[in-house]
Amino acid sequence: MIIPVIIAGGSGTRLWPLSRQLFPKQLMNLVDDNTMFQNTILRMTDYQGVSRPIIICNESHRFMIAEQAREINIDPAAIILEQAGRNTAPAVAVAALKALDIDDDPVIVVFPADHYIEKTDVFHVAIKAGEYFAERKNLITFGIVPNAPETGYGYIRMGESMESEGSGNKAVSIKEFVEKPDRETAEKYLASGEYCWNSGIFMFKASKVLSELRKFVPDIVTACELAYKNGGEDLDFFRLDADAFAGCPPDSIDYAVMEKTDAGVMIPFDAGWNDLGSWEALWQVGRKDDNMNLVTGDVITHDVKGSYLYSTNRMIAAVGLENHIVVETADAVLISPMKRVQEVKRIVDRLKAEKRKEALTHKKDYRPWGTLESIDTGNRFQVNRVKVKPGAKMSLQKHLHRAEHWIVVRGTVLVTKGEEKFILHEDQSTYIPIGVAHSLENPGKIPLEIIEVHSGAFLGEDDIVRL
Repeated sequence: MIIPVIIAGGSGTRLWPLSRQLFPKQLMNLVDDNTMFQNTILRMTDYQGVSRPIIICNESHRFMIAEQAREINIDPAAIILEQAGRNTAPAVAVAALKALDIDDDPVIVVFPADHYIEKTDVFHVAIKAGEYFAERKNLITFGIVPNAPETGYGYIRMGESMESEGSGNKAVSIKEFVEKPDRETAEKYLASGEYCWNSGIFMFKASKVLSELRKFVPDIVTACELAYKNGGEDLDFFRLDADAFAGCPPDSIDYAVMEKTDAGVMIPFDAGWNDLGSWEALWQVGRKDDNMNLVTGDVITHDVKGSYLYSTNRMIAAVGLENHIVVETADAVLISPMKRVQEVKRIVDRLKAEKRKEALTHKKDYRPWGTLESIDTGNRFQVNRVKVKPGAKMSLQKHLHRAEHWIVVRGTVLVTKGEEKFILHEDQSTYIPIGVAHSLENPGKIPLEIIEVHSGAFLGEDDIVRL
């Protein structure tokens, strides 16, 4: 049995302002109609012998992860929640522990949730070779055959060739892992033909990787075992014990194990891989026009070449740009030369330092029941557009400092207001005074849309008493 393990906890800061901490790039449809997370799962669904996936994600993304899996008819073996990210070594340890509870020492293959692979059939050939070596107690990493002197990736130096029966894909021993190089060094690596990019995709027997983790980083395994043992089921999720997991040292599986083990094997492959770690990377894989522009949304250009222009709300009009990125969202606009998009992270770091909400979330916030989008805010008032999925319901709550007005613009709502329960249809409204317990539910078969007006002295999220 092969169990895919999807690590979906990243924040994707280099794709700001589209990617935010509470809505990162793996949950977005950046390349096609599926999100990056969905494509990662679907990439393995037709591989022979594969089982239901284990998903490891941040607690704040749990409902979006569950909903996106449901949309593609995937029932995960587990959705494991991390209260805080501790890098990939603890995530792999927890996944291995769960895999051993599912089956008698299965092979697990670990994927980041935000990679793009163009040729799935070529990738499956590499997986087949990895399976051969994993069954023989090797630890497999997958290397990407480089086509450019990239400075944003780590590299792996290839050793001696190894035979893998029946896969048609070569394997090599690992001479060394090297850090992200400067441009001159990357050019030397590319010219030598001895190096692959480090993809961050791994494959091994669950028992073998746990054994190697215990050998090299026993404190990580001890903390993960305690977090797993003291964790518990919570609806569709498995919540790790927060205190135990918070005490786990952070480390990557590369540093913790792969650079130290004598059981490492690398499978090189060339299948149109990209980690989509920047706006330039997205431009590279997208369908461009005759001027080499990649355009999304309402965009008008004149004499623009080699650029990426992405609009979500307003029209972008551009004149005379060359090799630039312009990304517009409801609350932010990014403009950058193509070659400097890696520096977007510095903008995000500054936003975080200044505690600005633009680093954390969009104006549209995703909730278990639907979405809440801020339309306007002023002195003593706030206006939101609320969408509630069919059959979904908000929690019963009250506010001590604000009143609310609800106007139904589409669908039907079942309102709870104090001791009352009543139905509202389109173009009807209700008023919720300060201190009155209230809730709303969508009993219909179409999405419910409401305009919600808050008024009062304090409008923050802290003024919610959940009942």
